[in-house]
Amino acid sequence: MRRQVFTIDQTVTTAMFMGMIVAMTMIIRIPIPATHGYIHLGDSMIFLAVMVLGKKNGAIAAGVGSALADIIGGYAIYAPITLVVKGLMALVMGAFIERAAAKRDMTPFLKSAIVAAGMVIGGFLMVAGYYGAEVIMYGNPIVPLTGAGMNIIQFAVGAVIAGALEHALEKTPFGRKFAYSAVLTTKK
Repeated sequence: MRRQVFTIDQTVTTAMFMGMIVAMTMIIRIPIPATHGYIHLGDSMIFLAVMVLGKKNGAIAAGVGSALADIIGGYAIYAPITLVVKGLMALVMGAFIERAAAKRDMTPFLKSAIVAAGMVIGGFLMVAGYYGAEVIMYGNPIVPLTGAGMNIIQFAVGAVIAGALEHALEKTPFGRKFAYSAVLTTKK
């Protein structure tokens, strides 16, 4: 079994993304009265974290950063659920990108499509995870449907923001930090 060694750069970048996820989750929070939850812009940083850090460190940043935002924001009851759901959201997105891009020549369109599909798959996993948890919490399969609709809006807006940021950042020196740049190398 190969042991993963985290460099100082990976550790600092992962911590930086945890902080950005907390900040973007806390800046704008729109309450969902039916489920006592809220929608936010933190998913944009989760998606960007996966693109920069890869699936493993992206999942750590996503789960821990989102759970910390729940604790700080007064939603501590959701923190354990969020840790798992957001971590899996990032892990699945990263795993999809790795598998879909394997052994393919990338055109810019195909690269964008693979990343977008990864965000959608991760986003729907998040919607399903929270829906399932809220069905158990509230003992009712109808009430969490309101939250599911809002979570779809949340990840869709997050995907658009992350896509725009990725497009802008890949043209800067920071663009070399993207975890999937070797996998998603585009034809010129």
